[in-house]
Amino acid sequence: MKEYITSNIRNIVITGHGGCGKTSFTEALLFTSGATTRLGRIEDGNTVSDFSSEEISRKISISTSLLNTNYNSVKLNILDTPGFNDFIGEVKCGLKVADTAFMLINSSEGVEVGTEIIWKNALKDNIPFVFVVNKLDHENSDFQKCIDSLKNKFGSDVVVTQFPANPKVGFDSIIDIIKMKLIKYESNASGKYTELDIPANFQEQAKKLREELIEKVAESDEELMNIFFENGGLSDEEFDKGLATGLLNRKIYPVFCTSATKNIGLATILEFIEKYCPSPDKRSPVKVQKLNSDQFINLDINSNGEPVLFIFKTVNEKNIGEMAFFKVMSGKVSAGLDLQNTSTGKAERLSQISMINGKDRKEISEVIAGDLAAVVKLKDTHSNNTLCSKNLSVIVPPIEFPEPVISLALIPKAKGDEDKISSGLHKIHEEDPTFVFKVDPELGQTIISGQGELHLNIIVKRFKERYGVDVDIVEPKIPYRETIKGKVDDAEYKHKKQSGGRGQYGHVHLKIEPLPRGGGFQFEDAVVGGVVPGRFIPAVEKGIVETMEKGVIAGYKIVDVKVTIFDGTHHPVDSDEMSFKIAGAQAFKKGFKEAKPVLLEPIYNIEVTIPDKFMGDIMGDLTSRRGRILGMEADGDNQIVKAQVPLAEIHQYATVLRSMTQGRGFFTRKFSHYDEVPKEIMDKIIAAAEKAKEEE
Repeated sequence: MKEYITSNIRNIVITGHGGCGKTSFTEALLFTSGATTRLGRIEDGNTVSDFSSEEISRKISISTSLLNTNYNSVKLNILDTPGFNDFIGEVKCGLKVADTAFMLINSSEGVEVGTEIIWKNALKDNIPFVFVVNKLDHENSDFQKCIDSLKNKFGSDVVVTQFPANPKVGFDSIIDIIKMKLIKYESNASGKYTELDIPANFQEQAKKLREELIEKVAESDEELMNIFFENGGLSDEEFDKGLATGLLNRKIYPVFCTSATKNIGLATILEFIEKYCPSPDKRSPVKVQKLNSDQFINLDINSNGEPVLFIFKTVNEKNIGEMAFFKVMSGKVSAGLDLQNTSTGKAERLSQISMINGKDRKEISEVIAGDLAAVVKLKDTHSNNTLCSKNLSVIVPPIEFPEPVISLALIPKAKGDEDKISSGLHKIHEEDPTFVFKVDPELGQTIISGQGELHLNIIVKRFKERYGVDVDIVEPKIPYRETIKGKVDDAEYKHKKQSGGRGQYGHVHLKIEPLPRGGGFQFEDAVVGGVVPGRFIPAVEKGIVETMEKGVIAGYKIVDVKVTIFDGTHHPVDSDEMSFKIAGAQAFKKGFKEAKPVLLEPIYNIEVTIPDKFMGDIMGDLTSRRGRILGMEADGDNQIVKAQVPLAEIHQYATVLRSMTQGRGFFTRKFSHYDEVPKEIMDKIIAAAEKAKEEE
């Protein structure tokens, strides 16, 4: 196997809105560079990166795939990411460890919502960006529309480096502004091309774009700017240096042209990657945190440093176990090396280290700084963990994964599967941190949450296949709360029971009143004269607290009440703690029902990002969901609608929103507060609770 140094490694992540051709683009890179002998097709289910049965059947990418190839003097690591927002966590994994992002644009659509989501996520990683206008062989392709939308959304640093000579059906030729040549590709998808002089009818356009590119290159560096003004231009060497520097510093976003399925444009992109895209050691040092300290230090990606690895993704492979994908942030690592996991405090030994190409693994002996690889059979290391030498105990900042937008309840079909379910869900969460779950004792349900209906459906299918547990999926119960609006000055109950021998006797008078929202529960002992002995007061409170947990009107937890015991009587022989606990519980129930009880429901803050043309429909839909519009703000061609909506009204909203906006809308949600349920809805909830109780 050929050995590389860090400066000869290129890590690129392929991103873009769903359906823009990322996987086909990746296939063409692999084929053109000689890593494969055929051009895989999504329709045929034979691509290198989409290899799982779910991806093949659905014809979409679900996970980020790691692939690699060699091109001339460089090793190229490629991360092919999904386009659907349900799998945005996979995209964030790729952005975290790549050194250049290639954003594909569907030539018929221009900038789409997915484009913008990925762009915003990439800003945190400060990653260089290259735009690729793909599918230029399609009848509806519009290259200029794409350029206009890119510049409008991402600014004047978007620079055309290629434009199509004959777009739409028959597309095979590109005007390359860097080479100032016409690149004509063969029609057999071989990726081979011929360089020709630019035809006369394109000369003026090419010259103008070349001038714009040179000016942008000069602007990226003060020294080059001075040379440009002095000499009226740049030498080839100065141009190459400036283009690489401008890309690295995010001052230039080049635009390329391709038809990935026909392998047009990929060869020149490979040349660009080799010549201009930054190697890992060219990027800014990574700020890492010292273990057990608030201090951060800069970590250079240098093969001579102490070994530091960052685990950016884990997968569970049948017959293999958990496989951890990592980037070497510093030093070198080899099989048998002992490291510490500074995220968990556990020691780990690297056993089998492999270079990955989709589902294929090739065992290797050493991985250097900046390179990507995978290791199996780690004991307790998962996504977002850092492994390092004890001589340099640091933590690489973890990937920030988005909050869930949809939840479902998972119900086992067979009793006794609870432990197996919990263990399986925990392992899937370690593999996919955007999937979370909790066992909610209040609702008696296991709640699973994720980024969309498709995301959770795939998780559940994977769970069933992997762990052999049959489960049903239902809409989660809503964690309503019960409280009161009125006050009762005297709720009395006397518990008296005589059945031979010692009897039971407990008698209390309670005052029940509401507390402000969020006030919780307060209990006050205002008994005077010992009419209720002090030793029985805690039992009264316990009876009330247990009743509050179970609810009174609909079976939901009671909140925001104050209860004062101020009177009662006792019997010197028959009174005991149990009697007063029962008396306290029954007096509270009686008083609660008289104190204008109401239901409260969880209200969520949501932010809906949509193209402007869907604004009216979305606002109308939110209003129909009892939403309260808080405001709107423009975000380029999009609008962000801010609203507060009851949780009961946003189940599967992610799916509805995508349907209403042709897949271009997305939203985030966050719990805000509890608010009163409208009476007509409350009556239905109470009636349903009573019916369920009768059927038990």
